[in-house]
Amino acid sequence: MESSLPQSTRAPSMRAVLQPVYGLPEVLVQGEVPRPVVHDDGVLVQVVASAVTKGDWHLLTGKPYLIRLAGFGFKKPNQPIPGMAVAGRVEAVGRNVTAFHVGDEVLGEINRGGFAEYVCVREAELVHKPATLSFEGAAAIPVSATTALQGLRDAGRLQAGQSVLINGAAGGVGTFAVQIAKALGAVVTGVCSAGNVELVRSIGADHVIDYGQEDFTQGGRRYDVIFDLVGNRPLAACRRVLTARGRLVACAGGVGHDWVGPMLLVLAGLATNLYSPQPFVSLMAKPNNDDLLTVCGLVEAGTVRPVIDRRYGLGEAQEAMRYLGAGHSRGKSVFML
Repeated sequence: MESSLPQSTRAPSMRAVLQPVYGLPEVLVQGEVPRPVVHDDGVLVQVVASAVTKGDWHLLTGKPYLIRLAGFGFKKPNQPIPGMAVAGRVEAVGRNVTAFHVGDEVLGEINRGGFAEYVCVREAELVHKPATLSFEGAAAIPVSATTALQGLRDAGRLQAGQSVLINGAAGGVGTFAVQIAKALGAVVTGVCSAGNVELVRSIGADHVIDYGQEDFTQGGRRYDVIFDLVGNRPLAACRRVLTARGRLVACAGGVGHDWVGPMLLVLAGLATNLYSPQPFVSLMAKPNNDDLLTVCGLVEAGTVRPVIDRRYGLGEAQEAMRYLGAGHSRGKSVFML
């Protein structure tokens, strides 16, 4: 039914990916919704690129169910527009905003709403985009690159000269982790499929293991840090290839439970710290603008480069999420608006 309002008085609209319910990628549709109105403490961003993240998959399926209790909506999503990692241009700012001005190029990790032409976010969720970084590369950094940085530097306490193994080295977090580990001065071993061996080697891995040919837990090398992004090997097996006081940082828990996800496995792992000198650390990455700026600095220095796998339009949201859910991404996939 057509609106009876004159054209000149209608609120501006925008294209967006809409998720009315939890489910598989088929629940996603493209629609027209009102453009956000900037509030006093907000920044209205015209989105140029938005990256697809593992968090988007969990919030699409609503699993583990525990995440629904974290403010995202129990029966259906409170925020019907997905998307947590964005890059774009500032369209308008609220009167209390001081760090950004109209026309600034920005990137940031946001709560939801990135799969749309515009999003209104808090000033604290954004940083300025380096001029040398493309919008698609900038969108790839929030969530994935900061997870890699926090996992290696903070949870793993990785130091120059140490040896690190990254299980899942070709994925969105893994490709950043390989490069950040090299920037920290480590000797890096990446684990990936046969088709991704050359990619992982090209971004700086000193050694690459094709998991189809070799089980890294049965090898002769020992590692000061294992950064596990897959969760497909038993904890005891991983500890066998750690140094005497090596650290296992888990950013995945395997398949897990529909209600609590990998939490039971995580708790079991943490319990082993009571008797093992090799710490098990469960990584819960958090948004951090200082970390965003750190990664942007590494990109500007030429030390880190975002690896872009696929580019999609908003009308291809189902395909993009289906590909993400299959678990075979090479780097990051992004929506280009």
